[in-house]
Amino acid sequence: MNIETALKEAMAIEGALGVAVVDYESGMTLGAEGGTALDLDLAAAGNTEVVRAKLRTLASLEIRDSIEDILITLTQQYHLIRPTQQSNGSLFLYLALDRQRANLALARHNLRKIEQRLEI
Repeated sequence: MNIETALKEAMAIEGALGVAVVDYESGMTLGAEGGTALDLDLAAAGNTEVVRAKLRTLASLEIRDSIEDILITLTQQYHLIRPTQQSNGSLFLYLALDRQRANLALARHNLRKIEQRLEI
């Protein structure tokens, strides 16, 4: 599936506030949908630093593994960061969810399915 379709499917996840496909090497957003409650470009740039920091930490600890996803839990929102496997790890999906409306387990499952079908 292409980026546009992936973004639309991610926005169909219950509680979705916004979604973006981000290149963590440059911090640039390749596509975004939603985001009226938050600035997706700013969030993408900030979460790029989160991904980079976690990758540096894994390297420093000599952990030979890959990130499945990163969850940031706020009092009113969940923020999911899911690196893509198809892009040699240089892209990630970022999904912001309303905590009261979202089912976190189902959102993670659906985002994983979207990521697996995404073609860049």
